[in-house]
Amino acid sequence: MPDDRERSEHPDPDVRRAVALARGLDDRYIDPIVGLLLPGAGDLITAGAGTYVVWVALQRRLPAVVVARMLLNLAIDMLLGAIPAVGDLFDFVFKANVHNARLLERSAPGSSRPGDWLMVGGAALLFLVALAVPITLLVLTLKAIFG
Repeated sequence: MPDDRERSEHPDPDVRRAVALARGLDDRYIDPIVGLLLPGAGDLITAGAGTYVVWVALQRRLPAVVVARMLLNLAIDMLLGAIPAVGDLFDFVFKANVHNARLLERSAPGSSRPGDWLMVGGAALLFLVALAVPITLLVLTLKAIFG
């Protein structure tokens, strides 16, 4: 049962769910453990789960700069987390999902300028490139194992 420090008091139930998911992934060490147990695939799975926080931010119409920062946090987590052994240690320290949950809780809906959306596009592109790294590692690992 989570203690009071772990519960979000945000009035929006979607935000509370996103914060609970982020804390489960990072504070309960699910992200680094899954990454360690399933090299490549684990990083993809936990990044996929982490995109729920970004989706809630988009639904709440948070400023584009906040969404871009969230995507960058996930991209950094995936890129560095995909490095065997060192990346798993990095996942224990850098808690991208908790950072994103804090941004979600603390940011208010607002308008974004067109330039802000260019930043989101760049962050999304980096996120997609970051997705390619664990996929490539997974394919190479499977080839090495199964020939």
